[in-house]
Amino acid sequence: MNTEAKVGTFVIVCFILLGITVYFVGNEQWGSHLTPYKTYLRYAGGVGPGTEVLFGGIEVGKVKAVRAWNEDPTRIEILLEVKEGTPLNQKSVAKLGSVSLMSSPAISITTGTLEAPRLKPGQTITSLETVSIDDMTRKLSGIADSAESLIAQVQGELKGISGNAQTLLANLNDVTGPTNRKQVAEILQQVNSLVAKQSPKIDQIADQVMLVSQDADSVIKKIGPLVDHTDAAVGNVNQTIDQLREPINKDLAQLQSTMEQAKSLIVSLQALVRSNDDNIHETVENLRVATENLDQLTDQVKQRPWSLLRIRQPKDRKVPQ
Repeated sequence: MNTEAKVGTFVIVCFILLGITVYFVGNEQWGSHLTPYKTYLRYAGGVGPGTEVLFGGIEVGKVKAVRAWNEDPTRIEILLEVKEGTPLNQKSVAKLGSVSLMSSPAISITTGTLEAPRLKPGQTITSLETVSIDDMTRKLSGIADSAESLIAQVQGELKGISGNAQTLLANLNDVTGPTNRKQVAEILQQVNSLVAKQSPKIDQIADQVMLVSQDADSVIKKIGPLVDHTDAAVGNVNQTIDQLREPINKDLAQLQSTMEQAKSLIVSLQALVRSNDDNIHETVENLRVATENLDQLTDQVKQRPWSLLRIRQPKDRKVPQ
């Protein structure tokens, strides 16, 4: 085999190895290690298959397909694939974005929160609509129209303000004219003369106020010891009350126990009286009968005192006819 054949064989082998390397590297990066997700937008803005998918600004995948959603034709279904292990969670938000102003559009996904659960393959990523260029143009045109009307209104108001300012300046000129200045000078002169006349009285009043303040200071100094004595008396009263509080509490406790004992005694007496009520009535009745018998005996003794000495009673005397 000549040299040219060897070189050709070497080049072919190198191309084969390069192709195999590219295949395996691509398969490693974008093949079986991609996880599918989907999201929905109302405005896709140039997104198509192969558009970059950014997670926190880092490229993690590509858009696989873009199509109108069958269930809601007003929204665009975007199927995308990202690298396996990309921490998409339920707080992640997908929106239309781009790396720079001049770059092509991309699907930008926020990182969400650490506490949010991870999304499973095939689940839907929450989306957020962005303002399209057409919407921005319409809003800017509306703002420009509003600005023109506002500028015209401001110009009209400025004319009115300038007229009012000129009127104000004219009034100020009238107020500060020679006649008014003369009147103001006369008023100031009268005020000066009034102050000069009343200054002795003002000094006298100030002296009296000083005397009153000095007297007040002396009174306050005299009241100070009285306040101290009052505080000491209040302290002594508090101490006496503290000393008497415990004996009084003890006496009250003993009085309460005595009252409870008296209550129990009264209850016992009431029970005793109720139980012996019949006996008491019978005794009282016997006493009443005995009293009546004593009364009868007393009457008999009074009428016939000899009955105490004689056993037999004499017969009643007959009344002579």
